[in-house]
Amino acid sequence: MTQEQCHDLKLKCGGSWKLVLRFLLAGEACSRREKSHAVAGPGHSIAVSSKGVAYSFGSNSSGQLGNGTTEEEWRPHPIRSLQGIRVIQAAVGAGRTMLISDTGKVYAFGKESFGEAEYGIQGSKVVTTPQLVESLKDIFVVQAAIGNFFTAVLSREGRVYTFSWGNETKLGHQTEQADLEPRPLLGALENIPVVQIAAGYCYLLALACQPSGMSVYSVGCGLGGKLGHGTRTDEKVPRLIEQFQTLNIQPAVVAAGAWHAAVVGKDGRVCTWGWGRYGCLGHGNEDCESAPKVVEALSNVKAVYVATGDYTTFVVSDDGSVYSFGCGESSSLGHNTAAAEAQGNRHSNVLFPEVVTSLKQLNERVVQISLTNSIYWNAHTFALTESGKLYAFGAGDKGQLGVELSANQTERAIPERIDIDLS
Repeated sequence: MTQEQCHDLKLKCGGSWKLVLRFLLAGEACSRREKSHAVAGPGHSIAVSSKGVAYSFGSNSSGQLGNGTTEEEWRPHPIRSLQGIRVIQAAVGAGRTMLISDTGKVYAFGKESFGEAEYGIQGSKVVTTPQLVESLKDIFVVQAAIGNFFTAVLSREGRVYTFSWGNETKLGHQTEQADLEPRPLLGALENIPVVQIAAGYCYLLALACQPSGMSVYSVGCGLGGKLGHGTRTDEKVPRLIEQFQTLNIQPAVVAAGAWHAAVVGKDGRVCTWGWGRYGCLGHGNEDCESAPKVVEALSNVKAVYVATGDYTTFVVSDDGSVYSFGCGESSSLGHNTAAAEAQGNRHSNVLFPEVVTSLKQLNERVVQISLTNSIYWNAHTFALTESGKLYAFGAGDKGQLGVELSANQTERAIPERIDIDLS
């Protein structure tokens, strides 16, 4: 950072270098920057090693694997054109991929659109190898998030920028779908540094660092109550979710599913809100919650990580145990034991959090979960262990699991290790 940028960041953090340090540490903790991680995208997947090597596999109809072809590939391969570039973070959408380097550069490939709906007509041009996003060359980016109709990026200084879906000022600015210029997110977050962003179906969540503590803002479509303000109305500019103050929770990690959202508090409590279909909120029913509500069934668990998808939720505890709940389609919850097979309920929904016993049996400490966040693709799930081993289960019809399936097999019910070492 330049001296001027450091001064501006200090002012945004309340004029305290101690708060600047808290801002920097919070960003590293909640999004695994510069650490190994995997992203279970819609039909294709990206895995990043601790050394910054990016692997891709799965569907490739738009060149989203970055290997120079449009051929499907189940075997994970490093993206060779990025040799010598250290990748620290990956974001995946339907038919497109974004990778961020340790120098703040953003590389994109697949569909050449930052705002195309995942079910929309594919653009006339696809990009089959990583290309530097020129419009972001003057912004040091540390995170990207791809939502339906829009893309968001987060700068090193904690500023949020969005592409597309600005019509009717839905994200605080007026742009067209094909707009390739990043627009700063206006409103309340203009002078508050953000440490993490998460994108769902037509909405964005931002974890912000303020002198009084951590807070969450939301903007976009409020259908199902997923913005967390006690209503189902849209928000055109970021608005503070006040419920966390009422619950006396300091948010530490935020996750945006397609129609619901979740937060892990500093004290280990988990809150969920939004559309509760299939039990994805973990409250024992399928009711909608328009404001964050503590998952009481996890009251004896100290959570450290949460991941959300299309009506599914995973929680990782401080001892490495994993809990999941919600929609059981595609075997993506990991509860498909031999007993479940025998009873014929392999795809049953789970209304309360349950320990994923198939992961417990691995005797490996899980540190990250990623699951497909799409309403149009069969879901799959990744579990990354502390030792750098990556396990996959769920839908694999496009090769997105990174393991070979037998003839006529389209999914894996039990976690299987992928043949790559991310340590």
